[in-house]
Amino acid sequence: MLRTEERQRLARERREEREKQHAAKETQILEKERKAKLQYEKQLEERQRKLKEMKQKEEQRRAAVEEKRKQKIEEEKERYEAVLHRTLERSQRLETRQKRWSWGGSVTPDSESKTASKRSPSTANLKQAEAAVSKRLSSSAALLNASDRTRRSQLSPLDSSVISRLLAPTQASLARSKSAATLSAD
Repeated sequence: MLRTEERQRLARERREEREKQHAAKETQILEKERKAKLQYEKQLEERQRKLKEMKQKEEQRRAAVEEKRKQKIEEEKERYEAVLHRTLERSQRLETRQKRWSWGGSVTPDSESKTASKRSPSTANLKQAEAAVSKRLSSSAALLNASDRTRRSQLSPLDSSVISRLLAPTQASLARSKSAATLSAD
């Protein structure tokens, strides 16, 4: 009987020991699971924080690029307006120069009557003098052209192109001759 009680006691102790070990293992497993869950949540939070930071940086970069693009467009617009303004100023200066160099100004019906009333009776004398001067000029130009041709045949192509450009009439001289022709026609 003693042996049976002893066996039962030993069996009970073993069972209790196994149960304790089993309980300890379960608590260890639960603790590991809790730690793993905490670690996962931390990693998830860190990942979300990094994604949020990346989004903010990307938005800032896009905003900076957009601002730079707008600034570039504005600068190009200002540059274009400045070029347009300079071009208008140049054309106005050119018009005033042409008006300054032309003898009769602009030729409109009103201006013709005004200039005709300002002229003196000596315009007939001017026309005669002009005809004589133009005859002399045409004869001297013919002589010059003949001598120029012989000289140009001896020059290099570059020199002859420079000389022909220099001999070509400028816009100012054409405007003066136009206004002179207008006056002489009146």
